[in-house]
Amino acid sequence: MANINIPISVLNLVPIRQGQNMKQAIDAMVDLAQAVEKMGYQRYWIAEHHNTPTLVSSSTSILIKHTLEHTDHIRVGSGGIMLPNHSPLVVAEQFGTMATIYPNRLDLGLGRAPGTDILTASALRRSKNDSVYTFPEDVKSLLTYFGPEEQQSYVKAYPGVGTNIPIYILGSSTDSAYLAANLGLPYVFASHFASKYMEEAISIYHERFQPSKYLSRPYMIVCLNVIAGETDEEAAKLSTTMQQFFLNVIRGTKTPLQPPVDNMDEIWNSAEKEMAQSKSNIMLLGSKDSIRRQLTAFQEKYDVQELMVVSYIFDPDKQKRSYEILKEIVDEN
Repeated sequence: MANINIPISVLNLVPIRQGQNMKQAIDAMVDLAQAVEKMGYQRYWIAEHHNTPTLVSSSTSILIKHTLEHTDHIRVGSGGIMLPNHSPLVVAEQFGTMATIYPNRLDLGLGRAPGTDILTASALRRSKNDSVYTFPEDVKSLLTYFGPEEQQSYVKAYPGVGTNIPIYILGSSTDSAYLAANLGLPYVFASHFASKYMEEAISIYHERFQPSKYLSRPYMIVCLNVIAGETDEEAAKLSTTMQQFFLNVIRGTKTPLQPPVDNMDEIWNSAEKEMAQSKSNIMLLGSKDSIRRQLTAFQEKYDVQELMVVSYIFDPDKQKRSYEILKEIVDEN
């Protein structure tokens, strides 16, 4: 029998809903964190995106600090810090400071993409060289900065030394699977927008995993879109907000998160429909019974150690209910 009684966590891109301003979107981020903390979710991660007026997640570390301030025990982290945009030393100092204020509550998920377009990436970059290619060395630098002082060079992160903040490697292709396996670190795959390489990446990570002082066996997290409703029909309608979100990405438009609609075919054409659906072709959608079956089938095939979920649902109460339904499913098993 597949194990579906696994830790579940939340990823938030901090979208602005139609009718909201940026402050209200940040308040909604905190409100959701408090709600899923009460439900018993494992961790709450915040993404990094730049030059995107419909997402308020550019200053990820500040949002993490704000969330830590307004919660009690849930782990809070980055999903992720896009390391090509940042000096590893500065990241170590920022996270080391937060870990000093909020011990044993912080996670650092690291990505190798810029989290934006080419022009914005150029404006963000700390050097003119393509720091995407220094990602493995930058990850190793961070592991060192958080480690014991006697194993470090002249330049150290204060605070940061000895904090041992857990590092997670994020990926949406197979590249980072090799790195996470080689370094013996937990691996998080972004199936919530790029499921194409998920199966291959999971296989590579498991086959090539090298035990390390950080992790004795593979720890695989998959991030999925999850939309749960009281009925399959309700969930299907709620999911049209997510479909409009992906359509926004495909069209390059800058529309806030939209309310659900009765018929998406009145909004998208067949090519757009195919592209949008390809971004969410592996997801959990429906009533409690439907999602239980889908999660069981997913775990029978992939047997991951943790699920991180994204729910683009317009109504905040229905979004919380969706997370609640998923937690009930996991806890019942």
